Amino acid sequence: MKPYPLQFKAEMKERVWGGRALEQFGLELPEGRIGEGWMIGDHPNGTTRVVNGELAGLGLDEVRERLGKTWFGTKGFSEKNGRFPLLIKLLDCEDDLSVQVHPSDSYERLPAGELGKTEMWYILDAKPGAKIIYGLEPGVTRDSLAAAIADGRIMDCLQEVSVEAGDSFYIPAGTVHALCSGVLVAEIQQNSDTTYRLYDYNRPGLDGKPRELHIEDSLNVIAYEGSGATRMKTNVSQPNEWLTLAQSPYFVTQKGLVNGSWALETTPESFTIIIVCSGSGTIGWDGGRLDAQAGQCFLLPATLGAYTLEGDNMTVLRSMVP
Repeated sequence: MKPYPLQFKAEMKERVWGGRALEQFGLELPEGRIGEGWMIGDHPNGTTRVVNGELAGLGLDEVRERLGKTWFGTKGFSEKNGRFPLLIKLLDCEDDLSVQVHPSDSYERLPAGELGKTEMWYILDAKPGAKIIYGLEPGVTRDSLAAAIADGRIMDCLQEVSVEAGDSFYIPAGTVHALCSGVLVAEIQQNSDTTYRLYDYNRPGLDGKPRELHIEDSLNVIAYEGSGATRMKTNVSQPNEWLTLAQSPYFVTQKGLVNGSWALETTPESFTIIIVCSGSGTIGWDGGRLDAQAGQCFLLPATLGAYTLEGDNMTVLRSMVP
């Protein structure tokens, strides 16, 4: 079988903080508050299925089992559990997310077979005045944070950052963070669904009961001296050049502005994930062409080789395993 770019049917997740904004991308949403669209996933809590080409109908896990390193590359799988190493999401934050933190791969209390979670956010859209929580205030220690939690003063320990479309945030494991209301986000992350909640605004969950907090685990995994988190504005004026947004042991993510035709190539080491952030165009390769619209995500096999992005001011993110 000749390699070709894979598209998937997104798995939609209802969240107490979600809304309906993902409908603007032409995605099919079930009823309810849809906070997460898992666009490319190979996880027990959500596995996306191919919708195009010869592999249509297969889950990403089945593609992995059938084609393995041939299509995903020599680095295109998790050494720990053998699964596809990344999880790609679109997030619609109509309300604030819980204040949370993620563990690293080495945390001894991780669920069996689960990875840690380093991630990054790219802000697709933000309402005026939108913000996020991004890290602790300087000088906060485990003891002072624990005392603040006990006294109901946790918000005094957290940094708030104003955001706008085009902002990028790298969030290594151990970074306290929370998206807040009014943002639409593309998320690239390790293939993990482990989140430790520090605070959830004392609100009920979808079942009417308070959601579980994980204070001890959170205090254990926070990087009090700094996690290496970085943020940046990502204005790109020069077309057909890559701007690196995040470079981690788990993924490298770059932003590009496609104007005209841009000749590119995959490598034998890793698959390539393309997320279309705005605009429209096409992805062409030896054997076909696909339309590319805002909100769509594509998995390009490592063995695809030469491919072409074409568009008129189409903004894309490109992610690979380093």
